[in-house]
Amino acid sequence: MRILFLTHSFNSLTQRLFVALREQGHEVSVEFDINDAVSIEAVDLHSPDLIIAPFLKRAIPAAIWRQHVCLVVHPGVVGDRGPSALDWAILRGEEQWGVTVLQANAVMDGGDVWAHAEFPMREASKASLYRSEVADAAVAAVTTAVERFGSGEFRPTPLADMPNPLPGCERPLLRQQDRRIDWAADSTATVLRKIRSADGFPGLADEVFGRRLYLFDARPASGLSGTPGELLARAGGAVAVATRDGAVWLGQLRDPDSDHPFKLPAIRVLGALAEQLPELPADHPDREPEIRYTEHGQVGFLEFEFYNGAMGTARCEALLEAYQEACRQDTRVIVLTGGPDFWSNGMDLNEIESADSTADESWRNINAIDDLAEAIIGTTTHLTVAALRGNAGAGGVFLARAADYVWSHSGITLNPHYKDMGNLYGSEFWSYLLPRCCGDAHAREILEARLPVGARQAAELGLIDEVIGNDRQAFEATLGERARAIAESADYPARLEAKATRRAADEREKPLADYREAELERMRMNFYGFDPSYHVARYNFVYKVPKSRTPTTIARHRRRNEPSMRDAS
Repeated sequence: MRILFLTHSFNSLTQRLFVALREQGHEVSVEFDINDAVSIEAVDLHSPDLIIAPFLKRAIPAAIWRQHVCLVVHPGVVGDRGPSALDWAILRGEEQWGVTVLQANAVMDGGDVWAHAEFPMREASKASLYRSEVADAAVAAVTTAVERFGSGEFRPTPLADMPNPLPGCERPLLRQQDRRIDWAADSTATVLRKIRSADGFPGLADEVFGRRLYLFDARPASGLSGTPGELLARAGGAVAVATRDGAVWLGQLRDPDSDHPFKLPAIRVLGALAEQLPELPADHPDREPEIRYTEHGQVGFLEFEFYNGAMGTARCEALLEAYQEACRQDTRVIVLTGGPDFWSNGMDLNEIESADSTADESWRNINAIDDLAEAIIGTTTHLTVAALRGNAGAGGVFLARAADYVWSHSGITLNPHYKDMGNLYGSEFWSYLLPRCCGDAHAREILEARLPVGARQAAELGLIDEVIGNDRQAFEATLGERARAIAESADYPARLEAKATRRAADEREKPLADYREAELERMRMNFYGFDPSYHVARYNFVYKVPKSRTPTTIARHRRRNEPSMRDAS
């Protein structure tokens, strides 16, 4: 089936549906909904059988929905209407939520229902829920809707004919005043719900620090307390703020009136005010470190949970130190788990954008990631596993491939390419790792296509070794058992010896230092050369500059030749 996506951007949900429908054999093309004329032209060029709107910020033009079936993916239960569906669900403490696929008509979110799927709510940020539970439900509901449309026999149900009472209702745009924090009156749970309902966009506005800031990345600060609204402590990049009955950690802040009006670690934004706070030591029981190491028998688990998967210079250095310490332990297997939302997305572009010299900080950052990748590749004391609980992009994909085994569940999405960031060449030893794990042909496909890849196609290409379970919960339930099986296997010594032998042979053929030098020479040109493409692309990404056109890598209707990445089978 020929399907056209009309979407505001190629966000995580759109990518997930793009991958899922392509895996099912559909021909999917994407158009950014820039204006009516552009969207109408895209419909004329693609001649779709079906139009799907995974993520829109305005109504589909009547000239389109009157002539074509247009299915809108709404992140709310049946009957829910309005632009802040998930925000309201978190703020109101809903225990059950869902995704509804509606046919576009003259009433926003009021069209006939083609399919819906529900899920239990988790205490998490809007962004986390959107990438996980909402995305899983959207895949299920959209797949059902597409199958029903393809049958030619299904008739969608008008909202008026759905069983009453409907679980949802119409709600207005959720405004900042609707979730304003009253630090003196609100409990910790209420403060968390309010901040999480606005994370990652637009953030929760607050003036508790004498400046109008936007708050993100809130977690409970167990064991801490003080005068409500008072800054209590700092740990890593976060600061703790007292609530009526406890405290919360704030990991990220945004100051719209500063020279860097984008999200940064809280201590960076607060500056001298944060430096005056007492710092909790790394082993303090009330601190939740970004990097945690635990052991279970012969397996060491190194978990690193970085906001949005961004791995800045300091974080890479800290993770390298923790990894080297893990390698000194008397274990057999090291599992690098990453965070639940992202394994890694490579360099921290916000941190780079805020630096005095963006070129110098880019150089420091890529070298710090390379140091970590080189340490993982060169480990001969342990077998290593990269366990992808969440998505990975750019250098984060290749950093994962540095491990001996890469495991994931079927719900993750990989973006294994750099070129969309101003033709960035990339490093993390991809020129060594990709041909070795994927073969030369697949390596070229992966780098040139610039398309998101689902877990199953990634396994076919060699980016992933094994897909375990359909979601993060199923994956995590078996992860420890599978890692222990490797550690306790009778052939463990032989596996470790074979790994060391192969690494030594590869080093004799071409040293890792040569791969690194060649990659970094190209990266140096990206950072310091005459072509400013990388710096322009990074600026546009950090400042959320809207795209003026849809890239032809995903807008198949706007190019003649297919990308090199084959369609998923």
